[in-house]
Amino acid sequence: MNGWALGAVLAVSVATLGIGAFGLRVSRTTSDFFVASRVVPPGLNASAIAGEYLSAASFLGVAGLVLLRGADMLWYPVGWTAGYLMLLLFVAAPLRRSGAYTVPDFAELRLESRTTRSVASCLVVLICVFYLVPQLQGAGLTLRTLTGAPEWLGGMVVAVVVLLNVLAGGMRSITLVQAFQYWLKLVLLLVPLAFLVQRWQHDGRPSSHLHVADWIEPMQGPHSVYLTYSLVLATFLGTMGLPHVVVRFYTNPDGPAARRTTLAVLCLLGVFYLLPVGYAALGRVYASDLIGSGRADSVVLTLPGRMFSGVGSDLLTACLGAGAFAAFLSTSSGLVVSMAGVLSQDLLARWTGMVAAFRVAAVVVVVVALGLALASSEQTLAHTVELAFAVAASTFCPLLVLGIWWRGLTAPGAVVGLVVGGLLSASAVVLELVDRAPGGGWGVVCSQPALVTVPAAFLAMTAGSLLTRSRLPEHVGRTMVRLHSPEELPVDRGSFRPRGATPRTARRS
Repeated sequence: MNGWALGAVLAVSVATLGIGAFGLRVSRTTSDFFVASRVVPPGLNASAIAGEYLSAASFLGVAGLVLLRGADMLWYPVGWTAGYLMLLLFVAAPLRRSGAYTVPDFAELRLESRTTRSVASCLVVLICVFYLVPQLQGAGLTLRTLTGAPEWLGGMVVAVVVLLNVLAGGMRSITLVQAFQYWLKLVLLLVPLAFLVQRWQHDGRPSSHLHVADWIEPMQGPHSVYLTYSLVLATFLGTMGLPHVVVRFYTNPDGPAARRTTLAVLCLLGVFYLLPVGYAALGRVYASDLIGSGRADSVVLTLPGRMFSGVGSDLLTACLGAGAFAAFLSTSSGLVVSMAGVLSQDLLARWTGMVAAFRVAAVVVVVVALGLALASSEQTLAHTVELAFAVAASTFCPLLVLGIWWRGLTAPGAVVGLVVGGLLSASAVVLELVDRAPGGGWGVVCSQPALVTVPAAFLAMTAGSLLTRSRLPEHVGRTMVRLHSPEELPVDRGSFRPRGATPRTARRS
């Protein structure tokens, strides 16, 4: 057992709880719990978004995939970063101006339909579950690799720490935690990589003894053209549909702040994603035996032990383990807040107050996700997360883009598009996760469904709206003005208030 690694994981968990406890002192209103009262400045919000977005798949999974398949897998970090450019261009500022708390809030505001809201709520839970379960599984894998502990223990630790933080202060609390964890992850990955590169230079800069032509040259394998473009579409468009990412833009003070936040996030992600590629390249030299072993995700954690010995190896491994746990905690916190926000508004608030409902929903979400993580089989971290991106790109991306930029979108059309995109993409994901995907071309589509499901969702949503053009929302003109006019203009923005918000918190937001 690596005692240093165990101590580092415990230190990260305690620091997370300590920072999150501060949120208990400042979180009192519904707006505090759901959107941090919309007072988060761009710099802090960008750090929090980057901390939340950079899950363990962002470095453990990406490093493992690049180790295995080389240049083709560089589309993961490129796509996950470029997704914020799409979000900046099409979604960020109008979404903030909507005044919503959640994606279902936006659907109800734009389409004036409870049915659309209900379908959106179900999809929020579905996408977040697809994203949260691999976080808990990855935590178990990481703790087992570091200490030899039972695999269930890592997921249990993450679940308990996340739940305590979310119960303490909701969005206000985890904003501080996630901002701290971005910079912690960056340092804890950058410092070990510097030592590993120095050791590689000291060893005479050895190169991989493996054949590297296919690893360096993209799109060499079977179906590689389809798989690459489907991956690009999922990652570019999936970001704007991830509920735990979208909800953070509601915390900005105004539309311009949302744009500045997005630009800052692009810079933070661009710096971070240089690191897993470096670990993968070193893995080709020092850990080539992991290729084909099913343990490629562990390359980042095992490299220090292969390149150093003694205390140096233990300390570097401890840093990386702590960084991985920070990623699990940060991403899981955002997912739990997103699901708890939706469930509390749509299911539980009728029986109790909004804050109490939020806390009950958080407990239910964490318990169910932990049960699914323990019961389901492991998949490659990055690939599992990418499948969640495919579902998001096939559902909420069409809803947000068409809802913001096309006044002709109707509630029936939106529902048809959400159902078509959701059923097609979710079916492919489930078949892939339970290892029941068909062979041949359909199996390829199931492994990367976005190139089929995203156009299908857009077409279904557009066609459904054109066929029901007589059912345009009554106040669509006023809503479009609300989404696109600067906040300082004296125009009629309507009286929409997120479900569960009190007049006091609505005025504050």
